[in-house]
Amino acid sequence: MGSSTAPPPAAEEQDQDLYPPDIAKMRQAVNVLLDPDAAPDALPPAPEKLDTLTLQLRGHLQRLMPEVERSARKLPKNSVTRYCVLACLGEARERLRAEPSQRYGGPAGHARRLARALNALLDHHEKIGGHR
Repeated sequence: MGSSTAPPPAAEEQDQDLYPPDIAKMRQAVNVLLDPDAAPDALPPAPEKLDTLTLQLRGHLQRLMPEVERSARKLPKNSVTRYCVLACLGEARERLRAEPSQRYGGPAGHARRLARALNALLDHHEKIGGHR
């Protein structure tokens, strides 16, 4: 009679379960700008492709960040991993707020910073078991 049930998950969490992030596609976008086999001074993609890639990276970050944060918040409060993941999330938020600056490599530098933030979040996502 007195059976208790957990409240239903929020709509956002249900969407996350139905449509998990496409990690392979995210890694592919990162590798366009941060390909480990490319020369460090490799030329950036053409401006039209760079604009599209930047939008794609922003979308991937916005999609992945809530899931990584939810996973991190499940870790013990005194966990070093939790602290590192939350710091990485803060850095990703800063990257999303930033605008391209000629001082820091213009649009290509901005896109690479977004790619590095996404790459770090993907690593954390996999490390803390967000990939299920």
